[in-house]
Amino acid sequence: MYEKTYPSKRFEQTLSFLQKHVSKKEPILDLGVENPFSKIMTAHGYSVENTNGEDLDVDFSSVLNSKAEVVTAFEIFEHLLAPFNVLREIRAKKLVASIPLNLWFASAYRSKTDLWDRHYHEFEDWQFDWLLEKSGWKIVESAKWTNPVKKLGIRPLLRSFTPRYYIVYAEKNLK
Repeated sequence: MYEKTYPSKRFEQTLSFLQKHVSKKEPILDLGVENPFSKIMTAHGYSVENTNGEDLDVDFSSVLNSKAEVVTAFEIFEHLLAPFNVLREIRAKKLVASIPLNLWFASAYRSKTDLWDRHYHEFEDWQFDWLLEKSGWKIVESAKWTNPVKKLGIRPLLRSFTPRYYIVYAEKNLK
């Protein structure tokens, strides 16, 4: 997935946000298979288990069977047709999740060779907030950041000041 680029800024921002909200004593279920960022979390002292590559639109077994206190979901929900369903099934009380924001000057990402590497959704921040709230989560804090690229052109220029990533820390509503 990161054959040509490594998202250093995104990973640094994500780790900083995670460290602000999650103690290293709290076990984490990271939605998605093991990936470079789950390895970074482990290297920084977090206890991380990943889901097993199941289709989280229809198979919630990893989420339902997990004893983790925190669920992380970094750039996962845009790949799901119905993220509402898995969000409702999470039993952990804390969620740290990030998404790529919809960019008005770029169409949704779609790999032509990897069926899992496609975005069904690219949210605006208010849409993601609404999804979380409707699925039983209260947003405690959020942040955005840009994703500048080292290329010339109009879109690279726009990426230098248009936020691309949105991250939230949310807690389960206990009603």
